Amino acid sequence: MITLHNVSKYYGKQDVLKEVSLHIGPGERLGLVGPNGAGKSTLLGLMLDTVEPDSGEVFKAKNLRLGYLPQELLSLSGRTVLELAMETGDSLPQVEAELDEVHRLLGKVRDEAELEELLARQGQLQSQFEQLGGYDLEARASRVLAGLGFDQNRLNRDVGELSGGWLMRAALARLLLSAPDLILLDEPTNHLDLESLLWLEGYLVTNPAALLLVSHDRVFLDKVATRIVELDSGQLYSYGGNYSHYEEQRERRREAQRAAFESQQERIRQIEDFVARNRTRKDRAKQVQGRLKMLEKMERVTLPAEDQAIKLELPQAEPSAKVVVEMLNLEFGYDSKTIYKDLSLVLRKGDRLALLGRNGEGKSTLLRLLSGQVKPRKGRRLVGGRVKMGVFSQHTMEDLNPENTVLSELGGVAGLMAQGQQRTILGAFLFKGDDVFKKVKVLSGGERARLVLAKLLIQKPNFLLMDEPTNHLDIASRKVLEDALRQYDGTLVLISHDRHLINAIANQVAYVNAGEVTLLPGNYDDFERLWKQGLDADQAQAKPEAPAPNAKPEPAPQANDKAEANDTASGPKSAAQKRAEAQARQQRYRRLKPLKDKVSKLESQIDQATAELDKLVAEMVDPAAFEDGARWTKLTKAHARAKDQVDKLTAKWEKAALELEELESGD
Repeated sequence: MITLHNVSKYYGKQDVLKEVSLHIGPGERLGLVGPNGAGKSTLLGLMLDTVEPDSGEVFKAKNLRLGYLPQELLSLSGRTVLELAMETGDSLPQVEAELDEVHRLLGKVRDEAELEELLARQGQLQSQFEQLGGYDLEARASRVLAGLGFDQNRLNRDVGELSGGWLMRAALARLLLSAPDLILLDEPTNHLDLESLLWLEGYLVTNPAALLLVSHDRVFLDKVATRIVELDSGQLYSYGGNYSHYEEQRERRREAQRAAFESQQERIRQIEDFVARNRTRKDRAKQVQGRLKMLEKMERVTLPAEDQAIKLELPQAEPSAKVVVEMLNLEFGYDSKTIYKDLSLVLRKGDRLALLGRNGEGKSTLLRLLSGQVKPRKGRRLVGGRVKMGVFSQHTMEDLNPENTVLSELGGVAGLMAQGQQRTILGAFLFKGDDVFKKVKVLSGGERARLVLAKLLIQKPNFLLMDEPTNHLDIASRKVLEDALRQYDGTLVLISHDRHLINAIANQVAYVNAGEVTLLPGNYDDFERLWKQGLDADQAQAKPEAPAPNAKPEPAPQANDKAEANDTASGPKSAAQKRAEAQARQQRYRRLKPLKDKVSKLESQIDQATAELDKLVAEMVDPAAFEDGARWTKLTKAHARAKDQVDKLTAKWEKAALELEELESGD
C-alpha cells in the first residue's frame, strides 16, 4: 500500500530520519511510537505528501485512499455534526446530484431512445451510489457518532459551536465513514472519554483498512496494534505484536546493542594500544598503518539512546488530617441546569480516587468542587487540618504567563529557593541549558505540562487533584509520572483516560453519571468488569429481592405455635371455639393466598425480564453492534421494550406487595 525506501530528512543540522525504510501492507495495524520530537509527525507528513524527503523515495499504491486525523483542526463551521460526518469524499455528492438530475429528467422525457439511455444511466448511478454507501450513509453516520459519544440532540448542532474535543470526534467520524484504504491517526485518544475509547478500539480492530496509529496510550496500542514501529535517534525499528510484546523485544535489542558496543570498544582499545606501543618502530610501520585504516573503516556501534523522560520524584508529603475533604448535601449547577443535587462525599488521607464517566457528566466539575475552585449553591464543603492542595488541569496550563520564561514562571512559586536549585529541578523536567530562558508562549503542550508538574513539585502538596495529566506526555514521561504517583504518600484525585495509569495508582473509582457518583473499590480493571456486567444507568436501579427459584405456595395452615401455646395457657377450647378459629384461618388463607401467588409470580417475571435486559445491554456494549445497522436498530428497539417491561412488572409488584403487607398487618 505504501513504502518508504531509504528516506532521509533533516532540519538544519538535525537528522530526523536517516535512510529509513518502512512497508505497510493491506490490513496491517501499526503503532508508531517514540519520544516527543523524534519525528513521528515528519513520517506522517512524508506519507501525506506534505513533507518532501531529502533523499530516498516514497511509493504508494495506485488510487490509494488515505484518511488522516491530525491533532489540530481548522474551524469547520457552517454545517451540522451529522452533515460533517457524512462528508466522506467528493464523489458521493456528485453521484447523488447527478442521480437527482436523472430522476428529474425521467419525469419529463417522452422519446423512447432517450428514456432507455436515462434508465441505463440511472442503473449505473444507483449501483455506484450503493457502492459508496450512499443509501445507508446517514444511518451509519448516526451509529458512528453515537459510538463516539454524540447524543441525538448534538447531531444537528453547528460544528462551529463544538469544543475542540467534540470537533475532533466529529472529524474522526467523518474519517472512519470515508472508508479509506489506510488510516493515519495522530493521538486520537486525547479527547475521548473511556466509553468512546473502548468503542474506537473495537471499531479499528474490526475495520478492514490498514492503520498507522501515533499514540502514547499503552493499553490502546496493546488492544489495536499488530506491529509496533519505533522511531529512535533517526532510525526505524519494527517489532511484531502489540506494545507489551514490543517492550520485551526492544529491551532484548538494546541489551544486544550494549553488548556489541562494549565488545567493539574493547576491540578499539586493543587497536589503539597496539598503535601507541608501535608507532615509533619502523619494523611495525605497515601493521600500524593497517590498524589505523581499520579504525577509519570501522562502522561504529552506538549505545542505545536512553528514553528522555522527566525525572520526577515527588517529595514526601507532610501528613494531613485523617479526613481531607468532606462534602455534605451539595447542590451545584450552571444557570438553570443542575449537575449535582444532595451530593455527599468523603475523602480520607491516603485515598487514591479515579473519576470515571462520559465527557460532560461532571467529572471536572466534581474535581473543582473538591478543590474549592467553584462554590456550591447549597451544602457544605469541609477541609481537614494541614491540607495543602496542588491542582493540575488544563486551566493551570492556560494560567501560565505567556511572557514569562520557564525559569521565571517556576520562580513565582519557588520562594527563597536558590536559582541554581531551580535550574536543577527544571533540568530534571528536560529544560536544559538555554531551554530555561524560553518564553512560555513558544512551549509545546508537552513542555507546558512538564512545567506545571515542576511547579507542583516545588509546592509539596499532600492533596493532589489532577485532570488529564498525561494528555501531552510521551510514553517514557508517563511511566515516570506513574512511578512517582505510585510512591506518592498523599491523597490523590485523578481524571484520566489512561487505563494503565489508573490501574497502577487507583485504590477507588468514582463513576460519575447523570448527577450520581457511585464509589467502587479497586482500579480500572475492577471497574470494567463491573461495568461490563451492567453497571450503568439502567442497571443501577435497586431490584427487589427474588424468592428461591423453586419456591412452592405456602400450604393452608392447620395449626400454629401461638395457638398451641394459648391452648396450654387457657385450658382446653370448646368445639365451637375450635371451629370458629379454623374458619378464621381458612378465610385468612383464602384472602392472602392469591396475593402471595401473584407477588411470587411477578418476582419470577421480573427476574426473567431483568436477565433479558442484562443480555441486551451486554450485546449493545459490543463494538461490533454499532457497525451492523440492522442489528443495532433491532437491539435498541428490543432494549426499549425490555426496559419498559421491567418497569411495568416492577410497578405491578410494588402495588401487589403493598396490598399484601396491608392485609397481613391488618390481621
